[in-house]
Amino acid sequence: MADPALTFTERGIYCPAGDFFIDPWRPVDRALITHGHADHARPGHRRYLATEGAAPVIRHRLGEIALDTIRYGEVRRIGSADVSFHPAGHIPGSAQIRVEVSGEVWVVSGDYKRVDDGLSEPFEPLRCHAFITECTFGLPVFRWPEEAEVRAELNAWWAANAAAGRASILGAYSLGKAQRLLRMLDPDIGPILTHGAVEATNEVLRAQGYDLPDTLHVTPDLKGKDHPGALVIAPPSALAQPWGRRFGAASTAFASGWMRLRGVRRRRAADRGFVVSDHVDWPDLMRTIRETDAEKIFVTHGYTDIFARHLTSEGWDAQVVPTEFGSDEDDSEALAEATS
Repeated sequence: MADPALTFTERGIYCPAGDFFIDPWRPVDRALITHGHADHARPGHRRYLATEGAAPVIRHRLGEIALDTIRYGEVRRIGSADVSFHPAGHIPGSAQIRVEVSGEVWVVSGDYKRVDDGLSEPFEPLRCHAFITECTFGLPVFRWPEEAEVRAELNAWWAANAAAGRASILGAYSLGKAQRLLRMLDPDIGPILTHGAVEATNEVLRAQGYDLPDTLHVTPDLKGKDHPGALVIAPPSALAQPWGRRFGAASTAFASGWMRLRGVRRRRAADRGFVVSDHVDWPDLMRTIRETDAEKIFVTHGYTDIFARHLTSEGWDAQVVPTEFGSDEDDSEALAEATS
């Protein structure tokens, strides 16, 4: 493609026709943001644009910034580029960004999933000439179980712990994953407690009208023995800290796509692992690429080299784009195990 609508620079994905960047990792004048996770929504930009649904969390995380909002599907002219944001299904408010310049259409996926979790706005397939896609779980081993199956396993684990007099401590990322899990839980089993990072995000999303069950914030003076049979949701890092000791006898678990790998479950030293991811698995990754009907595929963060080679072998014009995106589920040890 001559004079492409988007180019790749040391600061991020850039649109010359509109003079803006998408999810840049270096400070820029104008940044279009797909969603609020820290590797995509970074501080230091002069102006931001995000969906109405993503804006409150981005403000919560970044503070006082010059943030403009846009509705899903609204077309905005920036310079000589037509820009629109479309549901990505990753977390509430997350978006793919469609850029059209002189009839050439590029789509930047951000992070995305195709499973309808009942919380995030469902993914919208988009046709384009060029598709920039994540491939966090771009290997055939990664196939997600049905949501109902995970819900049943999760609640059975919690109920068994409660009956045995143990607390249940579940490691999950504070934005997106934690709220998705909250909607899976059966509150009749016992009280649901949350780490401060999770509860702060809950408050932002509740204020937007997202329906979440009642939770109790774990404050410094809270005593675990006063809440028998509780399930506690906390960021994974908190499970390795003294923070969790206040709950006494407890069973621990992680919720992540990496729990598909047995070795990762063992090394995390948790009692259980639940396969729950806010990224596409292998079948949905391939389905999405087919549905775009794109002539060019650019792959970012994940199994980039392996996945690009696979796409090339299947007839796509595919290449790796080096970025500084990570993932709320990135784990270098897990990446190494899956490819060994």
